[in-house]
Amino acid sequence: MLGTLKRIVQEVNQTLVFNDALTLLATRVKQSMGVDCCSIYLADYEQQAFLLKATEGLEKSAVGNVAIGFSEGLIGLIGQREEPINIEDAQSHPRFKHYPEVKEETYHAFLGTPIIHQRKVLGVITLQQQARRLFNEDEEAFLVTLAAQIALVIVHSEARGALDTHALLPRATFQTHLRGVPGAEGIGIGIGVSANRQATLANYTLTRSDDIEGQRKLYRDAVKQTRIQVREMAERMRESLPQDVHAIFDLYHHLLDASSLGYEVEAHIEMGWNAASGLKMVVEQYAKQFQSMEDTYMRERAVDVVDVGDKILVNMLNMQDADVCLPERIILVAEEVSASMLAEYPRQKLCGIVSMRGSQNSHAAIMARAMGLPAVMGLTDVPVSMLAGKSLVIDGYSGEIIVAPSEAILSEYQALAREESELTEHLKTLSDLPCQTRCGQKVSLLINAGLAVEFEQQQSGVDEGVGLYRTEVPFMMGERFPSENEQVELYRAMLSVQPDKAITMRTLDVGGDKPLPYLPIHEENPFLGWRGIRLTLDHPEIFLVQVRAMLKASAGLQNLRIMLPMITSVGEVDESVRLIRQAYFEVADELNKIGQTLYMPQIGVMLEVPAVLYQIPQLAQRVDFFSVGSNDLTQYLLAVDRNNPRVSALYDAYHPAVLQAMKFIVEQSHAVHKPVTVCGELAGEPCGALLLLAMGYRHLSMNSHSLLKIKWLARSTDIVRARELLELVLAMPDGVHVRDAVNMELELMGLGGLVRAGK
Repeated sequence: MLGTLKRIVQEVNQTLVFNDALTLLATRVKQSMGVDCCSIYLADYEQQAFLLKATEGLEKSAVGNVAIGFSEGLIGLIGQREEPINIEDAQSHPRFKHYPEVKEETYHAFLGTPIIHQRKVLGVITLQQQARRLFNEDEEAFLVTLAAQIALVIVHSEARGALDTHALLPRATFQTHLRGVPGAEGIGIGIGVSANRQATLANYTLTRSDDIEGQRKLYRDAVKQTRIQVREMAERMRESLPQDVHAIFDLYHHLLDASSLGYEVEAHIEMGWNAASGLKMVVEQYAKQFQSMEDTYMRERAVDVVDVGDKILVNMLNMQDADVCLPERIILVAEEVSASMLAEYPRQKLCGIVSMRGSQNSHAAIMARAMGLPAVMGLTDVPVSMLAGKSLVIDGYSGEIIVAPSEAILSEYQALAREESELTEHLKTLSDLPCQTRCGQKVSLLINAGLAVEFEQQQSGVDEGVGLYRTEVPFMMGERFPSENEQVELYRAMLSVQPDKAITMRTLDVGGDKPLPYLPIHEENPFLGWRGIRLTLDHPEIFLVQVRAMLKASAGLQNLRIMLPMITSVGEVDESVRLIRQAYFEVADELNKIGQTLYMPQIGVMLEVPAVLYQIPQLAQRVDFFSVGSNDLTQYLLAVDRNNPRVSALYDAYHPAVLQAMKFIVEQSHAVHKPVTVCGELAGEPCGALLLLAMGYRHLSMNSHSLLKIKWLARSTDIVRARELLELVLAMPDGVHVRDAVNMELELMGLGGLVRAGK
C-alpha cells in the first residue's frame, strides 16, 4: 500500500498542469483501490463552497460547474467536522443532497476525507461504490494518508500560480495573490523585472586544470575587476543611502580581500582545480556554513558571499548581462536579491523588490528600508518567470503580492501608497523632538546592529546608542579565530562612531546551529546545545581574547558595555565576570604604561532562557543591567522553532503567557534597581512597544527603520491608559485577541497609520 501511495503522489507531482494532476489523481486512486468512483473537491473561500475539480465516475461535464456550499451535503459535512465520513448508503443519510448534474444515483457506499494543510481545509476527496457497504479500515487509512500528502501538492501549486483560479469563479480579471515575508514596509506598484544573472557558481561544473599560474592570474584579474565594479556601485549608491547602510559595500570589499576568500581559492587552484572551480568550492563552503545557522541575520550573510562569488565568476568568464529596455516603474525580482543587484538599476525607476529567498535581515532588505523601497522576501516555490514582465503590486507590510491586479485593486493600493507617503513625511518631523510619553516619561530608543561596518546609526540623532551589537561575523568569515588586534580594530571602529553613546557588545554567540568552520559542532538539538556563553566558558582562551580586544578598543572611551548571551545560571555569570575582571586588570596595566586610561565597562546578561527569570535577584548582585532577548524567550517559552514552517504559526510574541513573562521581568528588574532593555523584534513593533511601555520598560532596542514609528508611538502614549489596556489583554486567551485589542487602541490614539505599519 505504501508503494502505491508513493507512486501516485510522485506521478501527480510530476504533472505540470494542476487540473491535469487532479484528474490523474482521481484516475489512479480509482484504479488502485478498485472502486467505482473517485472525486476531488477544492474549497473556494470567496464563494464559501467546495467546487468539483476532478472525477472518475461522476458526470465529466459537472467538473468546474458544481459548487457545494460549506454547510451543504456530505461534502460540506466533512469540511465542517474536519474528519473522514464512512457511510454504507449515502443516499439515506440525512445530510445527503442530490445534485442532478453529477449523476450519482447508482452510488451508495461513500467514503470522504478532508484535505487539510496547517488547520485549513483545502478540499475533500471521496470514494463511491454502487454496492451498499462500509469501506474497511485499510481503505480509510489509505485515503487519509493520501489526503495529507495531496495537501502539500495543492499548497505548492497555488504558490506557483499553477492553480487556475479564474476557473473557480466567474471574475472579470484573473489576478493572483501570493504571500511572502515582509522585508521592508511600503506599497510598490510596477512591472516585474528579472535580475537573475546568466552565469552563476551554482550552475558551474567543476573542472580540473594543470595551468596553476594561468588560473591564479585569471582569478586575481577577475577579483581586481570585481573590486572596481563594487567601488563604482558603491559610488552610485552614495546619495541614495545613509552612510551607515552604504557601508554594506565594505563587506563586499572585505570578501574580495586576499585574506578572506583569496587564499582558499588559490589553495584549490594549487590542488589542480581551475579558478572557477576553486571559487565555487570556497564560496559554497561559506554559504553552507551561514545557511545552517539559527540566527536569521547570520543566515542572510550567505547571500552576500554567493553574490560576490557570482560577480567574480562573470568577470572570470568575461560574461556580462545584456542591456535590456527597462520599464519606468521597476519591481526588481530575483531568486535572491543582493545589494549589488540593487545598485545596478536606476534608483528613480525602482519601486520595490521581490526576493524568492531571504528575510528581513538580508542586506537587500536593509538597503530597501534605507532607500524607502518596499520589499517582499521568501516566496516558497514561486518561479521568477511568473512575476517577470507582469504588472505587480507588492505590500511590504503584509508580505502580499498581487499579480495582474484589477483596476479596483490597483486604485485601492495607489490610495494606500499616498497615505504611506504622507505618514513618512509626518514621521520625519519628529526627528528633533524628545522621545517621551505624554506624561513626560523619557523613553530611550536604541538600535540592533550587525556587522561592524553596518552601524545602522546616524538616523538623524533618533537613537541613543546600540542596544545589541553582534560580534559573530568576523569569527565566521575566516579560516581561524580572528586575532586580538583584528578584533580591536573592528570594535574600535564601532565604539568611535558615536563615542558619546553606549554600545552594548554581546560576547561571541556561536556554537550549535552557528558552527565555526574551524570548530565543527554536530548536535541533535542545536537550540538547546553547546552555544553562547556555554561554549566560550569552555574555551576561556577565546573569551579572554575577545574581552581583551573589546577593552583595548575602548581605551580613552566610556561607552562600552559587555553583554553575556544564553545565560542559564548564576555560576556562568560568576565565571564570566571573573574572566572579564582578569582581562580588565591586564589591559589596564598595559595601557597605563603608554599613558592611556581604561574604564571598567558595565556588564549585563541577556534574559532569554526562561530559567533565569526566577534568578533575577541573584543576578542583580553580579551585573549592571539586563537585556531581554524576546525572540528566543518566546521560542523557549512556547517550545516553538519559529524557523520551522510546520510550527512557525505557533510562534507568537503576543501570547498572553509571553506577555506575563515580560511583565514579570521588568517588575523584578525594577525591584532590584537594575535597568532593563528589550532588544527583540517586539520592541520595534507598535503593538509590542505600547505593551512594553505599559509594563514599565523605558529602554527599547530595534532595527533602525522602526525608530521614528516607535518615537511617534511613545510621544502619543498615556501610560495610565496603556496600563489599563495591558491588564485587559493579559486576561485574553491568545495573541490574536491581544493584537486586535491593541490595534483598536492605536486607532483610538490617532495612530491608525501604525496599525498597518506594525503588521
